[in-house]
Amino acid sequence: MNAHRLPTLGGARKTLEVYRGYYGEDRPHGAIGQRPPTALRNQGGIASQPP
Repeated sequence: MNAHRLPTLGGARKTLEVYRGYYGEDRPHGAIGQRPPTALRNQGGIASQPP
């Protein structure tokens, strides 16, 4: 991690948490048809098979 961009451990944790949320919930993934991973969940929150 760049010490100038993330000068504190708390700041680094917050930045990583935001990134994990984006990567896991919002970012389109090519392996599943350029859809976000949350698109694979049904109403019960259980992962379904990609089309």
